[in-house]
Amino acid sequence: MQIDPSIFPPELLGRMTFTITPPTKDPLPPGLHSLGLAEERDTLLLVPEGLEPSRPVPLFVMFHGASGSAEKVMPFVTDYAHKHKFIIMLPQSTYYTWDLTIGGHGPDLDRLGKALNIVSSHFAIDPEHFALAGFSDGASYALSTGLTNGDLISHIIVLSGGFMNVYMKTGKPRVFITHSPEDEQLNIKTSALKHHKELKELGYDIHFELFSGPHVIYPPVVEKAMAFFLEKKS
Repeated sequence: MQIDPSIFPPELLGRMTFTITPPTKDPLPPGLHSLGLAEERDTLLLVPEGLEPSRPVPLFVMFHGASGSAEKVMPFVTDYAHKHKFIIMLPQSTYYTWDLTIGGHGPDLDRLGKALNIVSSHFAIDPEHFALAGFSDGASYALSTGLTNGDLISHIIVLSGGFMNVYMKTGKPRVFITHSPEDEQLNIKTSALKHHKELKELGYDIHFELFSGPHVIYPPVVEKAMAFFLEKKS
């Protein structure tokens, strides 16, 4: 018997408590901000110089890997934000990795929704350039959460992710997946190749990029992922 997912609370299924709304506060000044959601491992927001306040701004949400932190992934994306004028939100897992990896949706999903509401109160978010991205466990989290909230998310970027845990898919966000056949931690056959095949069969606009090397963030692939995120619709 197939269970109707609508009988469950939306947050249990991974739905974020967030919708894009017009800002009600002044934009935050350029720099790195803590959003005040936790005393430790708070969500960070990077605001570049030169944003045009009258225009919607692209938002790039970047999730770190297991046992990681915002500071570990931020250097790979900061220069792009400054060059192309978009904001980066960097959540940090409550525990050593993301709640979905440990046992299900919980405090990390709750904090994600609250953080997005704070950002949306200061900036008009461009709905056509609103990405969830991540590395390793963070990539799995971005993929799972992005597909579940695909009516909000425009792009998903998966850098060497492991799993895809989705109870219900909404919308059709564009997906960028990259992985190395030499990855010693997450086997490409049971992760990237499997996910690529499944999503392609479901009709997702998906880009798959191979690279050679160990389980790391590979800068040349990040460059391609950023071009994918920033590409203008024709």
